[in-house]
Amino acid sequence: MGNFWSWLLYRQMGWKLNVTEQLPGKGILCLAPHTSNWDFVIGQLYARAEGLKTNFLMKKEWFFWPLGSLFKRMGGIPVWRSKHTSMTDNLAQTARESKNFLLCITPEGTRKQNAEWKMGFYYIAQKAEIPILLFGVDYQKKLIQCTRTIIPDGNMEDQIREIKLYYKDFIGKKPQNFTIGEI
Repeated sequence: MGNFWSWLLYRQMGWKLNVTEQLPGKGILCLAPHTSNWDFVIGQLYARAEGLKTNFLMKKEWFFWPLGSLFKRMGGIPVWRSKHTSMTDNLAQTARESKNFLLCITPEGTRKQNAEWKMGFYYIAQKAEIPILLFGVDYQKKLIQCTRTIIPDGNMEDQIREIKLYYKDFIGKKPQNFTIGEI
């Protein structure tokens, strides 16, 4: 089945890869820019084409019947944004206890322009002692790229700056919806 997804994404849709980082058994896949629901489609096609088993966070409102059970089977984890839960702690613990753990997170946390990125992806990686792989999706170039891995060292301010600078030249599906904010 992977051949079908590969054929669809790369041959029919014309997407290219520039992935130089080795995917570990455990890690956070930080994906940006996130400006359209198409990002989810491209991400899922990529995961299927490359044979990756990943989980992803999605606002709980999407988990209604019949989509909810489909998203959960695909690896979806509902997020209650209005509740203050210990989600980062729970996900970090799950990562530590799991043999394999790849969690895809969009740092903006929304498809709208948001200069104040969510830091949960960093906290999960730091607490679980797993790497953050920087995946960029560039619609102008039809390119999926991962050429950088960050190992959280606690110097969050500098590392978040480094992460944001990595994404500064990527063009989202809706470019006006993406910003890295002030650096």
